[in-house]
Amino acid sequence: MFFELTEYLAQSYSVFNVFQYLTLRAILGVLTALLISFMVGPALIRKLSYHQIGQTVRDDGPQSHLSKAGTPTMGGALILVAIALSTLLWSDLSNRYVWVVLTVTLLFGVVGWVDDYKKLVKKDSRGLIARYKYFWQSVFGLAAAFYLYDIAQTPAETQLLIPFMKNVFIDLGWGYIILTYLVIVGTSNAVNLTDGLDGLAILPTVMVGGALGIFAYAVGHVNFASYLGIPHIPGVGEVVVFCGAIVGAGLGFLWFNAYPAQVFMGDIGALALGAALGVLAVLVRQELVLFIMGGVFVMEALSVMIQVGSFKMTGKRIFRMAPLHHHYELKGWPEPRIIVRFWIITVILVLVGLASLKIR
Repeated sequence: MFFELTEYLAQSYSVFNVFQYLTLRAILGVLTALLISFMVGPALIRKLSYHQIGQTVRDDGPQSHLSKAGTPTMGGALILVAIALSTLLWSDLSNRYVWVVLTVTLLFGVVGWVDDYKKLVKKDSRGLIARYKYFWQSVFGLAAAFYLYDIAQTPAETQLLIPFMKNVFIDLGWGYIILTYLVIVGTSNAVNLTDGLDGLAILPTVMVGGALGIFAYAVGHVNFASYLGIPHIPGVGEVVVFCGAIVGAGLGFLWFNAYPAQVFMGDIGALALGAALGVLAVLVRQELVLFIMGGVFVMEALSVMIQVGSFKMTGKRIFRMAPLHHHYELKGWPEPRIIVRFWIITVILVLVGLASLKIR
């Protein structure tokens, strides 16, 4: 909205040309989302508390979680509002990539909202039945995959880039649709599984989202893409504003979600943010780098898969409890220690992922 307005005003007042710079609009996206979070956050927390939309805690989980019962949940709505408004204000709304990532994010947020609503408002402990949740995730993930495949204009848009290797691109063909689907749905569920401790999921999301913004800027800039030896995809750089909105909204939410949390994001936030990271990685052709940078999400998801598989095959559990962060809680690690160490791991992995831009 503001982008179009400043574009019009620039015809008469050259000072408004500064808003054509993508980097400035990305910074404004961060600040706008952060400001919205700070302004809306307290009111949302009060509203959720008033309607008693609070966290329920399993009896078989870590005993330290019993004190979290009743903490306002569905705070992910704050993140989605901040991201959506900031993106709409500062993005070029004629850019189809912006609409793809924003639409997928909000649709996965709707799936999460239904799940949270059933569990927290309707008091149905099952929430949205797993097969229905997975069905709608699959529908939206496949829809995005088919659309992106259909609008691809260059081979680079559907090739798999191998990190740390120069000029190694794998033509995927229809396999692009399968990969895109798996990345979007898989990342969505992985972030959701990680969201179990105060601030554990949101800061890694911020860091990975910010790093994907760097990739998007490089991929969308013909000179940088050529210099770095990565595919150039015209127009994809515009999603940098969306990445900035994730950073701002995530940091704003962390203000209230830091230990001890005043609010939890719930599935409405976790499923949506995971899907957003998945779409961004697909757009910038860095699916494998997402696997590296989102290593914490991968570890959490794998711990659940390993735990379930081991129990079904042998009747024994590998971990004291899954996802992985609960295993360390039951080993006696204080919650803040687990959170900060997982953050540190993410910092290292994000730096490794960014290094792939240059090391080939």
